[in-house]
Amino acid sequence: MGNSYAGQLKTTRFEEVLHNSIEASLRSNNLVPRPIFSQLYLEAEQKLNSLEGGSRVDNEEEEEEGEGGLETSSPPNPYQLPPAPEGCCTTDGFCQAGKDLRLVSISSEPIDVPTGFLLVGAKAPSLPEHLLVCAVDKRFLPDDNGHNALLGFSGNCVGCGKKGFCYFTEFSNHINLKLTTQPKKQKHLKYYLVRNAQGALTKGPLICWKGSEFRSRQNSASTCSSSPFPPLESAGAVAALPSEPVLGATSGLPVGAQQAGPACDQALVTAAAAPAVFNGKGSPKHQQPAKHSLLALPRPSALGVLSNSGPPKKRHKGWSPESPSAPDGTCPPGGGHRAKSEGAGMSCVAPAGLGGPASVTLPVVASGEPVSVPDNLLTICKAKPVIFKGHGTFPYLCGNLNDVVVSPLLHACYQNSQSLSRAYEQYGASVQPISEEMQLLLTVYYLVQLAADQVPLMEDLEQIFLRSWRESHLTEIRQCQQAPPPPYALGPGLVAPVTSAQLPWLAGLAASSCNDSVHVIECASSLAEGLAEMFRLLIEGKLAKTNYVVIICACRNATIDSCIAVTGKYQARILSESLLSPAEYQREVHYELVTGQVDSLGAFFSTFCPEGDIDLLLDKFHQENQGHISSSLTVSSVTNAAALDVSGAPVCASYHLEPRGVGPFQLAVAQKLLSHVCSIADSSTQNLDLGSFEKVDFLICIPPSEVTYQQTVFHVWHSGVLLELGLEKEPMTKQRVEQYVLKLDAEAQTKFKAFVQNSFQNPHTLFVLIHDHAHWDLVSSAVHNLYSQSDPTVGLVDRLLNCREVKEAPNIVTLHVTSFPYALQTQHTLISPYNEIHWPVSYSNGVDLYQESKKYFGLSEFIESTLSGHSLPLLRYDSSFEAMVTALGKRFPRLHSAVIRTFVLVQHYAAAMMAVSGLPQMKNHTSVETLEITQNLLNSPKQCPCGHGFMVLLRVPCSPLAAVAYERLAHVRARLALEEHFEIILGSPSSGITVGKHFVKQLKMWQKIEDAEWRPQTYLELEGLPCILIFSGIDPHGESLPRSLRYCDLRLINSSCLVRTALEQELGLAAYFVSSEMPLEKGARNEALESDGEKLSSTDNEDEEPGAEGEGGPECVFEAGSPSEKRSPARRERSRSHDSASSSLSSRASGSMLGGSEPLAHPGPPLGEQAASPTPCGSVEDSRMLGERQGPRVSQGAPAAAVSGHSPGPPPPPSQRSLQVVVTPSSSSSPAGPPPPQPTAGPLLPQAPPCAMTKASRQPPVVFLPKLVYDMVLATDSSGLPKAASLLPAPSVMWTSSFRPLLSKTMTSTEQSLYYRQWTVPRPSHMDYGSRAEGRPDGFHPRRLLLSGPPQIGKTGAYLQFLSILSRMLIRLTEVDVYDEEEINIDLQEESDWRYLQLTDPWPDLELFRKMPFDYVIHDPKYEDASLICSHQQSVKSEDRGMSRKPEDLYVRRQTARMRLSKYAAYNTYHHCEQCHQYMGFHPRYQLYESTLHAFAFSYSMLGEEIQLHFIIPKSKEHHFVFSQPGGQLESMRLPLVTDKSHECIKSPTFTPTTGRHEHGLFNLYHAMDGASHLHVLVVKEYEMAIYKKYWPNHIMLVLPSIFNSAGVGAAHFLIKELSYHNLELERSRQEELGIKPQDIWPFIVISDDSCVMWNAVDVDCAGERGRDFSWSERSVSLKHIMQHIEASPNITHYALIGLRKWASKTRQSQVREPFSHCHVHDFIILNVDLTQNVQYNQNRFTCDDVDFNLRLHSAGLLLCRFNRFSVMKKQIAVGGHRSFHITSKVSDSSVAIVPAQYICAPDSKHTFLAAPAQLLLEKFLQYHSPRFFPLSLKNRSHPVLSVDCYLNLGSQISVCYVSSRPHSLNASCAELKFSGLLLYLCDSFVGASFLKKFHFLKGATLCVICQDRNSLRQTVVRLELEDEWQFRLRDEFQTANAKEDRPLFFLTGRHI
Repeated sequence: MGNSYAGQLKTTRFEEVLHNSIEASLRSNNLVPRPIFSQLYLEAEQKLNSLEGGSRVDNEEEEEEGEGGLETSSPPNPYQLPPAPEGCCTTDGFCQAGKDLRLVSISSEPIDVPTGFLLVGAKAPSLPEHLLVCAVDKRFLPDDNGHNALLGFSGNCVGCGKKGFCYFTEFSNHINLKLTTQPKKQKHLKYYLVRNAQGALTKGPLICWKGSEFRSRQNSASTCSSSPFPPLESAGAVAALPSEPVLGATSGLPVGAQQAGPACDQALVTAAAAPAVFNGKGSPKHQQPAKHSLLALPRPSALGVLSNSGPPKKRHKGWSPESPSAPDGTCPPGGGHRAKSEGAGMSCVAPAGLGGPASVTLPVVASGEPVSVPDNLLTICKAKPVIFKGHGTFPYLCGNLNDVVVSPLLHACYQNSQSLSRAYEQYGASVQPISEEMQLLLTVYYLVQLAADQVPLMEDLEQIFLRSWRESHLTEIRQCQQAPPPPYALGPGLVAPVTSAQLPWLAGLAASSCNDSVHVIECASSLAEGLAEMFRLLIEGKLAKTNYVVIICACRNATIDSCIAVTGKYQARILSESLLSPAEYQREVHYELVTGQVDSLGAFFSTFCPEGDIDLLLDKFHQENQGHISSSLTVSSVTNAAALDVSGAPVCASYHLEPRGVGPFQLAVAQKLLSHVCSIADSSTQNLDLGSFEKVDFLICIPPSEVTYQQTVFHVWHSGVLLELGLEKEPMTKQRVEQYVLKLDAEAQTKFKAFVQNSFQNPHTLFVLIHDHAHWDLVSSAVHNLYSQSDPTVGLVDRLLNCREVKEAPNIVTLHVTSFPYALQTQHTLISPYNEIHWPVSYSNGVDLYQESKKYFGLSEFIESTLSGHSLPLLRYDSSFEAMVTALGKRFPRLHSAVIRTFVLVQHYAAAMMAVSGLPQMKNHTSVETLEITQNLLNSPKQCPCGHGFMVLLRVPCSPLAAVAYERLAHVRARLALEEHFEIILGSPSSGITVGKHFVKQLKMWQKIEDAEWRPQTYLELEGLPCILIFSGIDPHGESLPRSLRYCDLRLINSSCLVRTALEQELGLAAYFVSSEMPLEKGARNEALESDGEKLSSTDNEDEEPGAEGEGGPECVFEAGSPSEKRSPARRERSRSHDSASSSLSSRASGSMLGGSEPLAHPGPPLGEQAASPTPCGSVEDSRMLGERQGPRVSQGAPAAAVSGHSPGPPPPPSQRSLQVVVTPSSSSSPAGPPPPQPTAGPLLPQAPPCAMTKASRQPPVVFLPKLVYDMVLATDSSGLPKAASLLPAPSVMWTSSFRPLLSKTMTSTEQSLYYRQWTVPRPSHMDYGSRAEGRPDGFHPRRLLLSGPPQIGKTGAYLQFLSILSRMLIRLTEVDVYDEEEINIDLQEESDWRYLQLTDPWPDLELFRKMPFDYVIHDPKYEDASLICSHQQSVKSEDRGMSRKPEDLYVRRQTARMRLSKYAAYNTYHHCEQCHQYMGFHPRYQLYESTLHAFAFSYSMLGEEIQLHFIIPKSKEHHFVFSQPGGQLESMRLPLVTDKSHECIKSPTFTPTTGRHEHGLFNLYHAMDGASHLHVLVVKEYEMAIYKKYWPNHIMLVLPSIFNSAGVGAAHFLIKELSYHNLELERSRQEELGIKPQDIWPFIVISDDSCVMWNAVDVDCAGERGRDFSWSERSVSLKHIMQHIEASPNITHYALIGLRKWASKTRQSQVREPFSHCHVHDFIILNVDLTQNVQYNQNRFTCDDVDFNLRLHSAGLLLCRFNRFSVMKKQIAVGGHRSFHITSKVSDSSVAIVPAQYICAPDSKHTFLAAPAQLLLEKFLQYHSPRFFPLSLKNRSHPVLSVDCYLNLGSQISVCYVSSRPHSLNASCAELKFSGLLLYLCDSFVGASFLKKFHFLKGATLCVICQDRNSLRQTVVRLELEDEWQFRLRDEFQTANAKEDRPLFFLTGRHI
């Protein structure tokens, strides 16, 4: 009987088990109940211990857990493995005999299992993916309810067969588990093993250890399909109650589900996660997350934890902190669902309960006889009972209603839990919601297990209901999906539901063992009877120990009425206060202050003081010390060691204001914002036309806080954004800057209207409306209509930002910026999830993504500091303060706890000031924490020559209380003569900062401010000022705090308001950037002033390391993971041994200084510091002086082992520390080390004491929290997520359903957003409440973005940077890089008497023009590397044209100019605007335009075959074509008449050949044509057809035949021209039938490059004789203007080719003086297909095909005219075009680059063949290597190469002379020329031997003959009689490097004889 309470049977325990047994018997259907005594002795320990987080089965385990139950900071003792015997196998997965135990290895082997033994799977930490097979006596395993396991162990090794292991420790050693913790069977024996149908051993159900899952760290998802289903022994039904901490553990799936195999639905697994219900009591070992809960079964047996009154054995060791009855437990109050009463003050969870205001003093539903509330209830009870209406009807209350609070919250929770979520409707009618009886019973179980200092939380109750319901119904759902259950698991028995008759009895039974904390009253007739009974018991004092009264009336009509009254003083106070809205809370406090109710509190305090009254003591002290200030506090005493500046004033090197710059994070966020804006513009919804905006303007809306306003104005002013956006010019005044920041107060409307008006008047300006701190004031304007008289600012945000004008303005983008976006992430939000931008994570897979000099320290890092072994964490609570508040709360029940807390805290501060100032007796009247704050505040200025000190933030949300605190502290300060030591500042949102003159003078001196009128206006400007900032206001409004903030005292925040936004907002005040130049130490170090011996152990360390960088996303302050999971065991331990007072003394003495101000380690104590500690004190603060420039940083103390951040243990991987610094120990208490390196900076005085500012830059502030909030923040749920994260996200929203999964720790910010968007809806008072009814199908506003990031991380800088880069991008969008190159070869202009001197002619005169000679020279700069064309008329002025460029430089080095796009530009696919939607085919009213594919065939004799082209014609363009019938065969493309004079039509069809530029080609000619009707055809290759059609659905495509897929631009030009001529003939014959002459059909087409972007016209002014005073100007014109001008030319049909000049910024006057030139034209040509019928483009050409065509046109006697007064601009496009041709080897694995010299080879050689067309290889080879064939021609312009019938580019250093062999052709006169070479390229029959004999060649001139094959090569040599004059050698034959199937070109070279 050694398992009972020390061997004794306690009566209550016996009664409880007896009750359990009786109740089980009553409910049993089939099985015999278990004996009472077996329950008592087999389960007593399990039941009690399960409450403490673990099944402590034997005494050793109990002792291990019990030690240090409250010493949360002591490390766990690592388990020491005994050494393995010599020669044993120690391999993981094998036993010591070397036999394999892994399930995967032996699953099919026969295993001998003795009778009574079961095979189970053990988990080894070193082999997480394997199970080890063990045989264990089933008596030592639990039954399926988790009970009846005998203590101890008996097992066999299945590997070697060794039997009889009696201790699990011995067994675990044998099977090589290699544990780092105490071996426990519960922890390591995980699964039953079962044989499957094939006889193989497989993993079966989980072993149902009770309580052990509470600490298990296995992922809950892995258990979803393998939990054993409990046999429903009726005896166990109630017996299980005390042992199942359903509410304490966390999520998981039913411990009692049968093995479901893969059938378990993943969604349900996710949904099964549930929160820790221990109300802020984390699980053991630093809140190590508990992974599996014991889920509520659908019967009382698993629905609650009945806490036993007596402690478990060995309780002298202290209650375990996990125990729900532990005295330090906490209670999240039930205000989780409380609305912040935004006007309407909705208080309930579901829409069903939106009845009354948050604090309901009258029942919502009432019936029957009224119940009178006794008059003196509050006086007797010391608290107002809170009555939660439950089920059924609630009676009227009358009488003293002020002393009772009635709330509908529980009623709403019940209703919510009965409305099934849509997710569960699929299971059909069989799935019923949880019954009312079950709900009430579960509620009783929940209340029973709450500790004395815990408060019920609705979220917990909802999760209990959810788990209970899911457990019962998953069972039903799975039954049809399951395989037969294992033989030892009994099938599920049907459990009869709890009836209303059984309910009171069961509830009473449940409450019987909880020491009267829950009292059940059963009524016979109505609730009124029970309420009256409760009031009677309260008045009689019989409920003094009772916290909850459950009243049940279950007699009428089988329905139940119920209510629950909270009567515990602590719980009732917190719950009643949590039901107040913020406004009611303020009113209540104000009323208590005004009516003098607080005077009794003051009188009570005065009795504490030893002298009677504190004020008397203060007066006495003041008189004694008048005239001289205590020398211990003089600031000047340190100046003797200070550095002095030139003027003699002390200087401090640590003080420097942060340089303003944009960090990598801010830049990344700004770019993310920009890309989101671009994606809105790029989407097909056409909601934002970025191309139409020319500049950016903005307005920043902020909450009505004067400090935030000034802070934002300061940011805007100093960011330079106004200058960059061109909105302001230097010098800027503050008044001008203020125009861009709007404080949302009563005056905001006027300024906002001006902004909206401005946006109307400037449609080409993009206005960005930035709503900063966007979670503030989300009240609907509908609420404003109700309250407009009382407060004009209610609903202001909604009225302004959501007004119709803003929503509909196409040029306003709204950006919401907030750290707490949850209220904007509901089902009705206006912000698309795609428009959310979250602050990026700094670490990904251990890589620091953004190298920042500072590391952000937010809430997740603060939480981590409490878990990672700090000697004192950065988050703390003050237990003595909390105890005093609780005691006073009972004494003064009528006072609001905020009043009591404020008065106590102010009293503590006053006493601490007195104690520090020389009244040591006051130490007993303050808390240790407050004394520490005050000591550091007063002594920090002594550390610095300039008197820099800390800031203490004292947060007092209630403004009247803040004023009281300010007056009191100021009074005490004055009496203690401390006015010049530190300032007290009252910070209120409505007013600015007031600082005393003395301190203003100091600040001006520190910040070197000359302005006499200067006053600090932001908290940031208080940098270094020792002060207490009393920060008031219900919510912070985004005020930033300086780096000198050292303590963040949040003990007075409204802890009853448990809403995620409110909690995170308060904790966000402490968020901080820590310098990452120096590592943060973990060692305990003292502030110098803490020499007080008695506090060494409690307040010595201020320099805790702030923990590892949070691996989670900083967007969500709760995302960074629990480090207990991520760190090594060594990492979690305390760094070095700073536990004892002596070691903390020595480590403090070492005062490790990793800053820079004392580069030489100082071995002895500094001057004036010989007092308490034998060596220098640690609070000699580290200075950061010159830290950036100083090179290696030196530590003055900490042993080198401490550098790594976790000694003992290995050094951290790079992911844990971004910087490791060599630390040199050099103080007397540390081991000797090498001397520190000499600093490189200038001389520094080692004696100068370091300044408080140094530590401030490296240490986040210490935060003090109320105990309630502290526990809530540190408690974690199953996934390790802090419990506070699963609270209601914001007061203005509510959950859609109780049936929701829990948030998960692994969720990213995006996933959290989607979670809230699914599971929350706005309350009626929220501005988004009615947004879904407004028309948009998706409900999202297209131009609205949300930026969220942690508080104080730099969001303002990020969005100001965004404005800058947005402006730059808009300017860039309106600009384009165009080629800007001067014409080449101007000095080689043809010399002729003929000029076109009619300077003002708009069109060329045909007769004059005919007389103009043709200019053979190419002037287009893109042909700078092309061969010069010679003619007899050129003057040879220079022989050398300079070095040619490298091929790769050709593109790179071309000059461009950035030009502003005109309104007549051509655009690519990225342009969207209203005007060209329809043109582009993206009109929102239409589907993508339908197109039809039409074949169009014509024969061409030269190709010797029929050419078949395909047209893709959109429906909208079919009117341009003629069909045989509608939808029939395509016959022709319509052509206009020469005589047509329409002004809205362009007559010439435009063809644009293109490749590789589907996105970037400039095919949108809508604006260029100025809206005129025109026919535009894109000419594309077959393989690119689909992609072009996708991007340009409304364009006509001409698809080239597939044989041209690898062809060059010559093929496209050739086919365009041939098709156009064929079409001209078709049109002539068609229209001839209509009586129209053939010559009247318009014969011109336009062939335009895909990069022509803008067109210009030159206006000239010709004054004087023959235009001597010639002036000109250029302007942008539309293509329509140019085309209509050219098309209107007289005699236009006599011109074969018309072109434009190419634009250049340095165009010379001579180039535009003559209006027309007879010369080459390129890029944009107007071609007469009729005249040029017999001249074709060369279809094989890749380069220079236009030059070749121009020369052949001219030689045919046709006119080429260039209009010099028109120019075309070409855009630089880096992709596609001729660059899309890549020459590669045909040998796929060859990665060697191919150079042009390899493009040809000798025939029949072993040369590597290339994958490129032969013609391309030829052209490229000749361009770069033609001197090899024509050595005499190099730089020899007087002796060019003769090129017959074609122009090929031989490189810039060789000149060519073009001649045509055609009869009657015009050729340059070559009679006098001697040629240095002859080029014959594919010559036809017109070239004969006689033709060649006309030309003269130099001796040694070279010949190159190029033919299609070797045969034709020989024939050509013979036919042209070349051997007569030219000498050939066999080795002079070459071919292009093509394989035979690629048809190489062959050529032969020879020398002239």
